[in-house]
Formats: sequence, C-alpha cells, structure tokens
Amino acid sequence: MTNSDPKNDLLARREELLAVMKASVEGSRPVELDQTRVGRLSRMDALQGQAMAQETERRRNNELQRIDAALARVDTGDYGYCVTCGEEISSKRLALDPSTPLCIDCASG
Repeated sequence: MTNSDPKNDLLARREELLAVMKASVEGSRPVELDQTRVGRLSRMDALQGQAMAQETERRRNNELQRIDAALARVDTGDYGYCVTCGEEISSKRLALDPSTPLCIDCASG
C-alpha cells in the first residue's frame, strides 16, 4: 500500500479533473459551419481541435470512472488488491496510479 492516504489522493485527483473539465467546456462546442465567417482551413483546424477536445474529455471521464471505482474499493476494504486475481498490488504501482485495479501480472496478460 502507499505511504499517503489513497482516499485523499484519489479525491484530490478527482477534484482536479472536475475543475479542468469544467474549464475546458469551450473546446467541445460545435464548430461554426458558415464559410463566409470562417475559412475552410480555419474550420478544418477547428474541427480537429474539437475532435481532440472530445477525446481528451473522454479520457478524463474514463479516469473519473476509474477513480470512483477505486474509491468504492477503499470503502469496501478491497483497495490495493487486484480485482482479477486478488493479489496485493505493489505499493510502487499504486503510487504511480492510485486508481489502478490490476496487479502488474494481470495488467500485462
């Protein structure tokens, strides 16, 4: 297990993600399609930027789900144990990613 409190680490990361997501709503807004106001290349850049913002948001949502699942494991006393094999997850692995649900063997396989 990690030396610090995993629940506090997870909650802090969750709050950080939520703040970043709230601040980045602008990038996922629909792209203006009026060619008289925005040139074709500028619109293509905007579409690419929008796609990148949507992918980033998807990844953040995925991380939030992993954090919520890890917090549930903390509450049930299952935190720090692999959800697949039940073996203890190394403290170094948990220090790198406190939300990880798998030991290194199960993650590799």
